Amino acid sequence: MPPVYLPLHPTCYVLNLGLPYRVDREKSVQVLEKFLTGKDLKVADESQWLRSIKADCVLSDAAFLGCLAANEAGIPSVLITNFSFDSVYSYLSTPFIDEVPEPDSSLDALQPQAKPQEELAPDVPIPLAELAPLVKQIHDGYRCADLLLRLPGTIPLPSFALQPGLPSQDWVDIRARTFKPFVVEHLTQSPSTYELQPQIPFPPSYAPKPLPREVRNAPLLVRSTDPEVYTPAGRSRLLASIGVPPYLHDPEQNKILIVSFGGQVFHKPHSRSHSRTPSKSATPNGVLPGFQRSPDGSMHPADIDRPPPLADTQDAVVDPGQHAQALSDALKNATLSRSDPQPDAIQAQNPLRALPAHLTLDPESVHTRPRGHSQLRLAGAPPAAVPAPTSPRIPSQMPAFVTIPPTPLLSGSDAPDYSWGIAGVPGPDMTTLEAEAEPRILPDSSWIAIVCGVSKDWGREDGEELPENFFVAPRDVYMPDLTAVADVLLGKLGYGTVSECVDACTPFVYVPRPLFIEEHGLRLFLSQAGVGRELARAQYEQGEWADAVDAAWRAGRAKKAAKRREGETGQRRREGAEMARGVVEWVARWKESVAKGTNVGKATDVGRVRSSDGMGALC
Repeated sequence: MPPVYLPLHPTCYVLNLGLPYRVDREKSVQVLEKFLTGKDLKVADESQWLRSIKADCVLSDAAFLGCLAANEAGIPSVLITNFSFDSVYSYLSTPFIDEVPEPDSSLDALQPQAKPQEELAPDVPIPLAELAPLVKQIHDGYRCADLLLRLPGTIPLPSFALQPGLPSQDWVDIRARTFKPFVVEHLTQSPSTYELQPQIPFPPSYAPKPLPREVRNAPLLVRSTDPEVYTPAGRSRLLASIGVPPYLHDPEQNKILIVSFGGQVFHKPHSRSHSRTPSKSATPNGVLPGFQRSPDGSMHPADIDRPPPLADTQDAVVDPGQHAQALSDALKNATLSRSDPQPDAIQAQNPLRALPAHLTLDPESVHTRPRGHSQLRLAGAPPAAVPAPTSPRIPSQMPAFVTIPPTPLLSGSDAPDYSWGIAGVPGPDMTTLEAEAEPRILPDSSWIAIVCGVSKDWGREDGEELPENFFVAPRDVYMPDLTAVADVLLGKLGYGTVSECVDACTPFVYVPRPLFIEEHGLRLFLSQAGVGRELARAQYEQGEWADAVDAAWRAGRAKKAAKRREGETGQRRREGAEMARGVVEWVARWKESVAKGTNVGKATDVGRVRSSDGMGALC
């Protein structure tokens, strides 16, 4: 069989990501312009190298430069991809604005040690007129490719099919953030129905291309897992290598969340004690309309004409600056009290300003939460945030503590019983209610989290410890095996991660990247072949992960259990080998036709050719 070569010097160009999930349009265009400036020299260098090694074919994963170089060298090229960069860069003209919510300055006093997030540039669409000449160069490069192996999770590839054409912003309903129906219809049709772009010929010094352009649906290409990872012993070996203790290895007792953003370092979520998990909205810790809660926890009719009188112990609350300073002092020294066996000595060396009598720092939470996450208790109410003294959202004359109760159920058997607050009946355990008000990263104590793509010291800055049940995976961890043992994965949508989740039947919770158009194809694929749940950026950054993780786990647990019983079957490896044989046979047929001087199935001028369905089906 003839050899098939891949260039040893691949070049790449990427979208500039200010965060793992936000695209910087302006910087992305600047990177592309710089890359295209040296394009011709790169093509000349690569094509000369291809001729020197007598390559028979170039295989390219979404990079158009290899297709251009192959065409210049007079050899065929094959694209193996689910997207192309002409569509990606064209989408930077979409009128959809990727807004970043302004930080709530009323939370600043709660997190005095938090590092400020780098200020992000405003999101501004790039005019089509500016993008068009750049996109055309990419598009023309892809048109040099002769065979397309279209992976699952695909988007339209306009360098092959004439329709849907560019600009790619026309493919997406920006309100629904989904592909429009005509695009979905195109993606689910057989490629044999497509009208293809005309073939780009070789330079005159080479014989004409002997085969027409072709599109084949590729199977799911994914790295295989170690079959042993589905056994109890193999699972334990993998988890032990990460530092997970043996008592957390049993999948019947403990569940695993993998946090991975494709190798991009991300910051710890900023847990905020005023946040409330949506699933807890029916808990009986709210305030009925027309009522208010006193500091002792009782509920009574509200007086709308004047504010309720403050207790003697609440005098400090009136001065937000004094209160914020006291809170800052408490949080600053909280870490010391959990590590030193002599807290009295510490307090003598680091005297704290007295907090108001109704405000205490829960000593138990100091030992179980990282810095900035300590539980604050307000007598008779769930924990709430302390606003900054200069917050424009909360006037200085307002109390520094604001409790926003959940919306109670209005009727039905599940409606909470509020009689305890009105009739003097003893109320529920406030400790439980306070815990419910905390942001929940993990659904419950049976879950552990394994974080990938960060340094081994992540989460341990300034002498802190990782949050309870959090572990950091080694940089060289084999992700297919880790994905196989996981119950849910949290990250950003990319073909590699999505394919491994689908193969391992691992539900995927993703933080959206609305300006990266490949995401729409991957979301469509997940809805058909796996389990996907979106997690809003604000929820991710505030540590409100639990509801999305739990929903994804519940939706996919039956498939996950079946996959664990089935184990590694080798199906994907067999499908990939079959596709590879098809490519080798295609190259052999190309070379044979060139040797015979024939032009089999030459495309017409308008590019109307029939394409093979290839191996596998679109998932």
